[in-house]
Amino acid sequence: MRLWRRNIQLRVVASTLLLSMAVVLVLGVVVIGQVRNGLLEAKRQTAQSQAEGGFAVAEDLAGMAGENGENAGRSVDAGNWMTELVGQLASGGQGVFSVVAMPSRLAGAPFAEEPFSAPRGPRVSQALELDLPRTVSEDLRAAVDSDRSVHWQYGSIVNANGTSEAGLIIGRRLTDNLGNQYQLYYLFPFTQEEKSLSLVTGTIATAGLFLVVLLGAIAWLVVRQVVTPVRMAARIAERLAAGRLQERMKVSGEDDIARLGESFNKMARNLQLQIQQLKELSRLQRRFVSDVSHELRTPLTTVRMAADVIHEARGDFDPATARSAELLLSQLDRFESLLADLLEISRFDAGAAHLEAELTDLRDVVQRVVEGAEPLAERKGGRLLVRGAARPVVAEVDPRRIERVVRNLVVNAIEHGEGKDVVVRLAAAADGEAVAIAVRDYGIGLRPDEAERVFNRFWRADPARARTTGGTGLGLSIAVEDAHLHGGRLEAWGEPGGGAQFRLTLPRGAGGPLAGSPLPLEPHDARTRRPVSVAAGHEQADGAGPGAAGPGRDGGKDGHGN
Repeated sequence: MRLWRRNIQLRVVASTLLLSMAVVLVLGVVVIGQVRNGLLEAKRQTAQSQAEGGFAVAEDLAGMAGENGENAGRSVDAGNWMTELVGQLASGGQGVFSVVAMPSRLAGAPFAEEPFSAPRGPRVSQALELDLPRTVSEDLRAAVDSDRSVHWQYGSIVNANGTSEAGLIIGRRLTDNLGNQYQLYYLFPFTQEEKSLSLVTGTIATAGLFLVVLLGAIAWLVVRQVVTPVRMAARIAERLAAGRLQERMKVSGEDDIARLGESFNKMARNLQLQIQQLKELSRLQRRFVSDVSHELRTPLTTVRMAADVIHEARGDFDPATARSAELLLSQLDRFESLLADLLEISRFDAGAAHLEAELTDLRDVVQRVVEGAEPLAERKGGRLLVRGAARPVVAEVDPRRIERVVRNLVVNAIEHGEGKDVVVRLAAAADGEAVAIAVRDYGIGLRPDEAERVFNRFWRADPARARTTGGTGLGLSIAVEDAHLHGGRLEAWGEPGGGAQFRLTLPRGAGGPLAGSPLPLEPHDARTRRPVSVAAGHEQADGAGPGAAGPGRDGGKDGHGN
């Protein structure tokens, strides 16, 4: 089945063979039927002509025998006369038919009770005995006795040993030399016709098989001319996708396939050029971000020192200047947060991020995050609830990075929870291979069109929305990278107006294999049957479709500099 699905050449050739076989079979049945009908009709006409001639001869012989017997003053024995008649009529057939004379039943005696003994018994022209009751049917005998016309039917000529062959049976009621009624039958076997029909059938079958094989070979050759370049293009496309951008198709000729190859090669060259430009641009961007981030640290440190001095002395200033000192310090905090995020992103891009993993009880990580975010939740009017903290949830993680991920998720949930409770759940898999943390809010929810962008850098659903905690737009991007660095994944689920849930799943050992998650991505209290969900970087089987951030949700971070 896999070969059938993947090989178009096999499907085309097999379909051609099957259709060809069907056509040949239908044509063969039609032709054989026509030949068979033609042979039967020709046989019937010839046999009927011969039988009618025999019937005329029998009438003439009966009349002559009657006149001779009267002139001689004696009557010829009917049994001997009938035996001579049957032999004389059959002698002209040279074995291609048999002649049978049987007594008539016009006297009203049942057919089964009439004896077949001489001189009134049947007379057969063949040395081989026949099973006359099974050969000459009762219906035909009754029809022959009903009138003196010629009657015929297709049937089987059954021998006394039980063997039979198809044949044509023609009969008529006549008068013998003594004026008694009798039935005369001609039995024409279809031996020659069956041989002819078998020859025609064998010829058609052989020709049909040869035609089907020939059509299959032609289809294979024709399809190969088209499929081979397509397969080559598929292999080269796979190599291009693997990064071997110098691969090209071999082009020969000027037909459609050649033009396809030229177009493919042109596309590959353009892709190579664009990818090289993007790589160079990405390299310059990463270098710019890294250089700017490092270069800004020194002046920012100086500004921070000056701002601290001004902030400490704000009591000596007038109210407007004191407020300016407070704003200066808060914006410096935000500036430092952005700078720290940029440095972290540059480390991820450069592949310089490393784990400092240790066995950690994630309950402690969650507790620290909850304690730090409770003031914000109180200001919003909601509560932070922790579920699943009764048992240890231990994994080999980098506590600093995981705490940063959880803090981003919790603060985002508070920001977009519309003053409702936020639930944090912890769980460990029964097999001990994975642990998970899920953060659930009941706020504005998520829209499907924002699903694939919620984890993008600097993306926000509504940039004009007022924020109370600030943010850089890099929080969820960094969280995704932290999850991947551990060998885990970060996923999002949501429904418009029904809130959202972000789930972080980590292997028990850092970088270990990860299959399922001990927590469902779709919460049990979801309102709809078809939620929107997305996994950072790839779709997940336990989500019902794409979806992530909702109105006002963004990829930013909280206002605590995380």
